[in-house]
Amino acid sequence: MANQYRGGPGGRRPAVRRVPGPVRQRPRPPVPHGKLRRVAKRAAGTDHRVRVVVVRFLLIASLVAAGMKLVQVQGFEAEALASRAERQRTETIPIPATRGSILDRDGVRLAFTVETRAIAYRPIAQRAEIDKANAADPTKPLSFDQETADIARRMHEVLGDQVNEADLLTKLRSDTKFVYLVTNADPAGTRVLKQEFPQLNVEDRAMREYPGGSLAANVVGYANWRSDDTDTDKHNLHGLVGLEALRDNVLSGTPGSQVVETQSGTDVVIPGTERDQHPAVDGSDLQLTIDSDLQYYVQQKAAEYAKRSGAQSASVVVMDAKTGEVYALANDKTFDPSQPGGLDPALLANPAVTTPYEPGSVNKIVTAMAAIEYGITTPDAVQTVPGSIKVADRTVGDAWSHGPIKLSTTGIFAKSSNVGTLMLADQVGPDRYADMLARLGIGKRTGIGLPGESPGSLLPQNQWSGSTFGNLPIGQGLSMTVLQMAGMYQAIANDGVRVPPRIVSATIAPDGTRTAEPRPEGVRVVSPETAKTVRDMLRSVVQKAPHQNSGTAPDAALTGYQISGKTGTAQQYDPALGRYSDSNYWITFAGILPADNPRFVVGMVYDKPVYTSPQGHSAALFFHDIASYIAQRYDIPLSKEQSPVVPLQLP
Repeated sequence: MANQYRGGPGGRRPAVRRVPGPVRQRPRPPVPHGKLRRVAKRAAGTDHRVRVVVVRFLLIASLVAAGMKLVQVQGFEAEALASRAERQRTETIPIPATRGSILDRDGVRLAFTVETRAIAYRPIAQRAEIDKANAADPTKPLSFDQETADIARRMHEVLGDQVNEADLLTKLRSDTKFVYLVTNADPAGTRVLKQEFPQLNVEDRAMREYPGGSLAANVVGYANWRSDDTDTDKHNLHGLVGLEALRDNVLSGTPGSQVVETQSGTDVVIPGTERDQHPAVDGSDLQLTIDSDLQYYVQQKAAEYAKRSGAQSASVVVMDAKTGEVYALANDKTFDPSQPGGLDPALLANPAVTTPYEPGSVNKIVTAMAAIEYGITTPDAVQTVPGSIKVADRTVGDAWSHGPIKLSTTGIFAKSSNVGTLMLADQVGPDRYADMLARLGIGKRTGIGLPGESPGSLLPQNQWSGSTFGNLPIGQGLSMTVLQMAGMYQAIANDGVRVPPRIVSATIAPDGTRTAEPRPEGVRVVSPETAKTVRDMLRSVVQKAPHQNSGTAPDAALTGYQISGKTGTAQQYDPALGRYSDSNYWITFAGILPADNPRFVVGMVYDKPVYTSPQGHSAALFFHDIASYIAQRYDIPLSKEQSPVVPLQLP
């Protein structure tokens, strides 16, 4: 072949013609094959060992971390985590205690408790649940508006007029987390609604019932469900005013509790899972000394006579003459606790025990008792009484104009002579007079056991001025409640022993055990003989006789019964004028039925009556009506003889 090289040693290599083309880099000298394999083996082994080390390190680190976490969980957080897990599936449910009832003296219920339910809803959460369900299964869409409309309609059907369908819809569709739909639903209806609509939240509650409405409301008071305390154990009925508030601890009892398991994510209790039960201890009943029938009558008469007299208010108390038990305690204005919406706070008070007044002439009984007790005079003794008397820097006259007249001691009090009373009080003297006031409890609370009781006012003797002793015997310069006033007359009705009044007779435990309230100790004010003498003297207050021998209250007389009593007319102090008013008065009356064998004491007061009206200047007719009802209700025997007509003013 031409140009073929066949060379051997010494031969020449023929020239080769270069063909133009791309420039090539000179290749590196080849590496021997064995050497290349050894380098590759070394690199691969190194990478493998690194990976093993890294994996082992990661495994060890993971095991160490897991071990540390296990130690933390089992050693340090075990109790907390267990408790959290327990809370996620259990719930402690409070068991409300049933509030005790309030009864009258015959066991008639004035207040008692009924079981109710509160129904609530979670609008925001329920919207979210419906949206979630629709996203999970769009083929069966749910409607929030339809659900709420169904709930509102069904609640109105089950609960009736207790709920309004339109109002329910507004609450159900509100933009809030939680809303109460109704708070006093009956349990039976609530069970029906809960079965049909599990998304409703139900709470056990209770409601206070007052079957008599306003009957004795100022005494009984008012209680409602309270859930504003952060301690759910205290969510229960609690008193706001009256005995409901003052005796709340006795009435409310002690709530209990139990632990239950609930379905995951719900408040539905799994039946049969109840445990750790602590039963509630129900509250005790309160039995009062009040007679509900008499109380009702007295309340009606208080309102009637306040209107007839034009008085701003009227209060009255009826008390047992021997025991001091209060059978009725009423004001002309009161409230209805069964209709609590919009209660006027001014009506929640109890003026018969909270509002003192200057008693006026009913306070003359203090002078009468002291004058007889200390032998200063006798009922028939004749006193020459001038038209006025000077005491220190002031001159005091009688309610009617007269010159010197002769009045018996009985006549001084029957005709309510200020001058004659001050003449006798001067003989009694300040020391003995102050001691008599103290024995009668004036200036101190009676301890009847009602909230807000006022002690009245009485200056200590060491603060009396020269004119003080010209005011006190005629019922000015001191104040008392109608209850305190009645207590003075209870002392002479009870043969000289004053028994502090009480209105709670006993507490009755849930098991029926009756515990009588402690009876207050009586206070000897005067001797039995003095008490009877004064009681007989005051019979002439209601007598009607010719020749200036009528007492100040013949309208208080009750046919067939001896009545003792005393009228009072007290001017009210006018701060604007800086003196006693000539037009504003307190009109009072205190009476004993019957005088010859006392059973009851009645006291009443008008505040600012129209003094010029027929009923505005005396409460005698008010007493007459109440005394007449009492005599019939308690079948009080007629007096064995009529009260004697005695001379009051002598010629």
